[in-house]
Amino acid sequence: MSQMDANEDSPHKGAWLEGDGSVLNSNLFLEHVGEVSLTLNSDGLSWKMLESVHNEQDGLSCLGIKLISKSETEIKFSDIYALEFINWGLIHESVLSNPGGCLMRHETEMYRFAVHGVQRSKNRPSLLILAVYTFGHKDLQTCQMWVNQINALLKMETGRPQNLLVFVHPMSGKGNGCRTWQTVAPIFSHAKVKTKVIVTQRAGHAFDVMASISNEELNSYDGVIAVGGDGFFNEILNGLLSSRHKAPYPPAPADFVHSFGSNDSALVHDQNETDAETSCRNEDCSPLLSSSKRTEERPCDRDQDSKFSFPNERFRFGIIPAGSTDAIVICSTGARDPVTSALHIVLGKRLRLDIAQVVRWKATSTSKDEPFVRYAASFFGYGFYGDVITESEKYRWMGPKRYDYAGTKVFLRHRSYEAEIACLEVKSEKLSSSSERLSGKRYGLWRLPKNPERVVCRANCSTCNTSRSCVSSSVPPEAPSSDPEEQRWLKSKGSFLSVGAAIISCRNERAPDGLVADAHLSDGFLHLILIKNCPHASYLWHLTQLAMKGGNPLNFEFVEHYKTTAFTFTSSSDDSVWNLDGELFQAHKLSAQVFRGLVNLFASGPEV
Repeated sequence: MSQMDANEDSPHKGAWLEGDGSVLNSNLFLEHVGEVSLTLNSDGLSWKMLESVHNEQDGLSCLGIKLISKSETEIKFSDIYALEFINWGLIHESVLSNPGGCLMRHETEMYRFAVHGVQRSKNRPSLLILAVYTFGHKDLQTCQMWVNQINALLKMETGRPQNLLVFVHPMSGKGNGCRTWQTVAPIFSHAKVKTKVIVTQRAGHAFDVMASISNEELNSYDGVIAVGGDGFFNEILNGLLSSRHKAPYPPAPADFVHSFGSNDSALVHDQNETDAETSCRNEDCSPLLSSSKRTEERPCDRDQDSKFSFPNERFRFGIIPAGSTDAIVICSTGARDPVTSALHIVLGKRLRLDIAQVVRWKATSTSKDEPFVRYAASFFGYGFYGDVITESEKYRWMGPKRYDYAGTKVFLRHRSYEAEIACLEVKSEKLSSSSERLSGKRYGLWRLPKNPERVVCRANCSTCNTSRSCVSSSVPPEAPSSDPEEQRWLKSKGSFLSVGAAIISCRNERAPDGLVADAHLSDGFLHLILIKNCPHASYLWHLTQLAMKGGNPLNFEFVEHYKTTAFTFTSSSDDSVWNLDGELFQAHKLSAQVFRGLVNLFASGPEV
């Protein structure tokens, strides 16, 4: 292919190349650097400083200090989120003066275009940093040729959103929701992503919008973004799933026909019989199961030609952190940073996230309730966790510090609760801390054994990307296991300080490793953690281990830890409040099951 001069009177040439994978090469000026040889190839841009008559050493220096390297630099198209033609203006060059040999600034007017991309922080690989490279040339056609060619290749990047629905919680965290959105909004503008922004006016506003929006309108968006905390994301998630996700309920505590002593385990029911009973019961009262009668009555099915299925590979959730803990963002991106999250979104990152379906059968011991369904993405807990969220509601004026204050008050109270829990044991997945406890020490306070090797969730996680052997190929990937041989229920009854169910590790600033360090984003399991009544000092040591990097909070005699796909809970008292993704949830009797990879996030996992 013949060479094309960008400007016959200019020394800067633009040439089409072939044979080495390059598409285009020209000499241009790079802002704050100088003249470079810019090359465009199939996977990105690369540039190298040209030799200078004033400097023949490798790089520019001043007083012996190396300032600019002439080594080749590059950026991949997968890291470019926007391209902008800026027209005529100044380019600032770095040149050496002859007498002093020091770096000087030189300004030249020319046509310019800016490449907006990302770089990873050297100290924190999960943190993404904005990077802008401004190139210039005195010939307009040369700049336009580069812009057209780069844009053509950027359009080949798949999965990037074009239209998003954005909910902003103005009071999240320290009341910075609107300010956080204003910080990242230019990223979406540069990337030419359309956004419909709704600033919520009241509690439940986002839920109502998501529950009532037609599937036709929902399908016009590539995803929905929550600017807020974990609780706000949970509100949006429930608004979407409550009226659209159809699945049988998990077994209720009443489905178990056998009685056991504390900590006994056995096969408690015939799975086929229970499934039939559950299905029959759910068809009568469940708003989530399809039936001809209910399909006609439910307003969310008014646009049946535009169905919305789960999992949905195209439609993704995004979270821009502005909350008090932001555990989901930390676990899915590795950084609690609004800019990093915004860049994950505009670059079209994708990963699957497990979701737990929580069914409340009774709010109190005397109530006669219809089953009520909520969904959780990170954690739901009873006892200590429910008391903290209840107490913290009294001190909302304190902002995020209210959780520390409420936690201290609840810890000093040291209240325990009588309850009965049954969890589904999946073959070869039962976890027991007893095998790692020190003999002769009831609580093992001071001589904890070394941590076993932890396989933490990360970008391109092999655990999340591997099919689970206990799920047959005939079962949809988001459904819990239904193999009768796997249905063995374990029961624990007693006095508990807390009952917690972690779907992900729940890493946050207060618990750097999370509640369960090796919990995964999409492995189809939740981690049931039962903290039995114990002395004050023992519980304090458990909480201390949670707050330590590399701690081992699960290796205590009073801690029972099970990796499961479903569990049931029955309280012995009327005062039964749960913390469900940071929101209050009253339930005397409930059951829960996890759906593997039910939704997709704009994220790629933490870089570990």
